[in-house]
Amino acid sequence: MKKSILAGLTLIVVLILPLSWAAAENTIPAPPAGNLRYSITVTEFKNEAGWHGRWSVGDGMKTVMTNLLHESGWFIVLGDGEMRQAAMAEQDFAASGRTAQGKKTAKIGRMTPAQLLVRGSITHVQDDTGSGGGGLSFQGFSIGGSAGKAEMNVTIYLVDSETGQVKASTDVVGVSGKRGFTVGYHGGALGGLGGNFGGAEKDNVGKALEDAVGQAVIFLIKQLEGIPWEGSVILAKGDKIVINRGSREGVEVGRQFNVGSVEELVDPDTGEVLDSEMTVAGTIKVTSTKEKISYCAPVSGGSLTKGMSVFPVDR
Repeated sequence: MKKSILAGLTLIVVLILPLSWAAAENTIPAPPAGNLRYSITVTEFKNEAGWHGRWSVGDGMKTVMTNLLHESGWFIVLGDGEMRQAAMAEQDFAASGRTAQGKKTAKIGRMTPAQLLVRGSITHVQDDTGSGGGGLSFQGFSIGGSAGKAEMNVTIYLVDSETGQVKASTDVVGVSGKRGFTVGYHGGALGGLGGNFGGAEKDNVGKALEDAVGQAVIFLIKQLEGIPWEGSVILAKGDKIVINRGSREGVEVGRQFNVGSVEELVDPDTGEVLDSEMTVAGTIKVTSTKEKISYCAPVSGGSLTKGMSVFPVDR
């Protein structure tokens, strides 16, 4: 009896330890203290691979990526393109006068704008899944189950919403059989994409999708250092300075910002903004924050006025 128990415990250790090691390799890093966030939305993923199953691979990419971006803590994640269209339709309906009017009625002009857009194309899906039996799902990891594997090739674009320019792009290959990312999507909103009991084809393709999304989110996080973070002064009265960035964007008490005027260098032929130069007028320090604004006090410099731009001192 003791030998049987020992053998069972040994089997559990053998199964669980490799999973722990694999999970460590697929960890999306936590944002550092004082991380300043950007608003981002997932717009569209085109299925150019011609793969069809019982769920939409393009919609699956949007759902999983929106969730993973949100759970990562690096971004202010807005609803995807379809959700935002639905919100605008509701605002238009409320503005038509056909609904009861009140404080919570959806209003036009209140939607948070996205600074960054994510879109992509699924260019290839290879699914070698065979019919098979079930498997064991333990804390998000699947052990055993269907034979075969799946691969998914995805091209990811990060777009600046102001200019429409592609800031960065990459190709990722998601492979089923890898262990899921520690911050990720695991559940049945897309018909059991997490991989539980049963040998459905969507399980392996779903795992390949999850792997591709995890790689893509890590890529997007790495691009943030090269993207300027900016705010504006919305009130300046003596020593009371208010900026239009708050706890939602990651602004914390004690953070310092440079304040000044920005001159854009515009291409006279195309009207395109080529670069910008900031003349620093002073430095401010955050004394208190709310969700969307922060109260600050001057640290150095001269007269600060409403409309001036705000940039972090240490970034």
